[in-house]
Amino acid sequence: MPPLPQSFYLQPTPQVARDLLGCLLIHETPEGPCGGLIVETEAYLCADDPACHAALGRTKRNAAMFGPPGHAYVYRIHQVFCLNLVTAPEGVAEAVLLRALEPTVGADLMRRRRGQHALKDLCSGPGKLCQALGITLVHNGLSVMQPPLYVSRVPASLRDAQVTQTTRVGIHPDKGAELPLRFYLGDSPFISRR
Repeated sequence: MPPLPQSFYLQPTPQVARDLLGCLLIHETPEGPCGGLIVETEAYLCADDPACHAALGRTKRNAAMFGPPGHAYVYRIHQVFCLNLVTAPEGVAEAVLLRALEPTVGADLMRRRRGQHALKDLCSGPGKLCQALGITLVHNGLSVMQPPLYVSRVPASLRDAQVTQTTRVGIHPDKGAELPLRFYLGDSPFISRR
């Protein structure tokens, strides 16, 4: 399955967040490949979204977010890493946070990295996802349209009824908590929270 093209990431960011559900995220590492189906995402917008890291302008930390679409924006928070996929045209700082995966490739490797045995707990949160897949700041700014880190579409398609849209997780009430920019597969046991 070929990686998604750059044109995929040029759709409106909430649409990209929704369309990523059911796609496959793979990281080819020296220890072996690992990854899974994306089951939960959040969109972050450049306009009227105070929770967006670029809301106050460009910094060294968020520079990758302004880069070309189809690249990784990785940042560190509370001693864990979070992976975002950059969307929108270059210079427009928008991205989709990958919140959870259903592990389908390299589960044993991910278990070793996480020290966790329950499959449903390996990637059920953005920090867990990055730890399981071995994603760090080294990946910040890299293309996700080619190995070693890439997203591809799987043959099965989702029905709209399977997708739940709601408000984002962990956003301060005065920082855009009310925006319905979180998407997840409603019946998935692998999401971070209901």
